[in-house]
Parts: sequence; C-alpha cells; structure tokens
Amino acid sequence: MVRGKIQMKRIENATSRQVTFCKRRSGLLKKASELYVLCDAEVAVIIFSHTGRLYEFSSSNNMQKTIERYRKCKTEAQTDIPDTEQYIQQLRLEAENMAKKIEFLEVSQRKMLGQSLGSCSIEELKEVESQLERSLKNIRARKGHLFQEQIEQLKAKEVYMREENAKLSAKDEALTCSRQNSEVETGLFLGLGLPVNRCS
Repeated sequence: MVRGKIQMKRIENATSRQVTFCKRRSGLLKKASELYVLCDAEVAVIIFSHTGRLYEFSSSNNMQKTIERYRKCKTEAQTDIPDTEQYIQQLRLEAENMAKKIEFLEVSQRKMLGQSLGSCSIEELKEVESQLERSLKNIRARKGHLFQEQIEQLKAKEVYMREENAKLSAKDEALTCSRQNSEVETGLFLGLGLPVNRCS
C-alpha cells in the first residue's frame, strides 16, 4: 500500500494534529540526538506546542550555554555585516575609478593614432602634438643608444678577429720556417748544396 503524500498545510482535525505533532516531535528530537552522537556537533532543539508546553533537547546538557553561544555568534555575524558592506562599497569605487582610467587611456590612444580628433580644441591638438614629439625624441634616443652598442660590439669583434689573425699568421710563419729547416738538414745529410735559410 502506497503512502499518500502529505500536503504542507495546517491540519484542521485537532486529534490528527496532536498525533502528528507527537510523532514529528519525537522524530525531530531523535534526529537531533543522532546528529550529536554521530557528528560530535553541539545541538539544541526547543519546541513549544500549540498549548504552550515546552520540549527541548541539548547535547551539552546546558541549554543556556548553547543559547549564549548562539547569541555570541549571531552578534559577531551582525557586526561583520557593516565591514562587508564597506568593503563592497570600496570595491565598487575602485572599479568605477578603474573604468574611468581605462576610458581616458583609450581616448588618449585614439588621439595619438590620429583618430577622433574632430572634437579636439587647438589646445588639445597642441598637447597631443607635444606628446608625440616627446615620444619621438625618446624613441630616437633609444635607437641611437642601441646603434652605439652595436657599433661597440662590432669594434670589439674586429679587434678580436685581428688578434686571432695575427696569431694564425705567426703560427703559419713558424710552420714554414720549421719545414725549411727540416729540408736543409735533409739536404746536408744527402750531401747536397746548403740551401739558404731565410727564416730568422
């Protein structure tokens, strides 16, 4: 037999209402006790019947202690609300300021690119021109600095290559002299005429 779904509204029949109250109250108190035992939670349940009778359960065996703890937590939460609201207001203000800065930078960028100049006054155009001249001056200075660095690197490379070339020339000359001396010794051993040694 399928149990019918109970509608969530006040039970009109007083007897049925009392029976349901007793069953549900016992179930609620049992669940509170289970929650305390299984999860090591501090649980407090207060129930007043429609006649004003009090039913309660407290896991700490001290309902007043649990109520005080609840009041303390509630007060702390309420005092935190203004701080949170103030923080949200601060974030909103920062977001608005950031949006204004972004808009200003976008307008400035368009002006630098030569766009949206129709609404600019002569003073604004002079300011844009001055900014562009300063930027161009900085770019040229940076480019000149980079060129100077490259020239110095190439000069250093040239000096290094000359030194290496001189070392190789000296080695080549030493090898040539050594070869000529070897030929002279061989000629003397064979009884040939003595060749002229041009090496110093």
